[in-house]
Amino acid sequence: MDKTIKIQKTQALLQEVLTTALSELHDPLLHSLSVTKVLCSKGKYHAKVFIESSGLDKDQQNKILTHLNRAKSILREYVLSATGWFKCPDFSFVFDDELNTSKSLDALFEQIKNQRSGND
Repeated sequence: MDKTIKIQKTQALLQEVLTTALSELHDPLLHSLSVTKVLCSKGKYHAKVFIESSGLDKDQQNKILTHLNRAKSILREYVLSATGWFKCPDFSFVFDDELNTSKSLDALFEQIKNQRSGND
């Protein structure tokens, strides 16, 4: 099997399993978070987990990151039991700003469109 396909399957599985794991935690800050993307290293030693950031300010994001880092061992145990793997990647959590960037680009394009239609 092609290694890139294998990594993509691993990433998709981790995204699904981590979303479920977060929803089952008893931490009110974490159980409603959504995993938008997971990027794994080639050897599955590291995984960068992207969390949706819409509606969160920097203080909330920092607080959530602290809670996520405390819950790493629980999340790793959950992934190991859910997947049957012998090793679990080390997670690093970051907030995904793609949605916010996309919204601001859409607003910019709409503004350009309105300016052009006003000049016609």
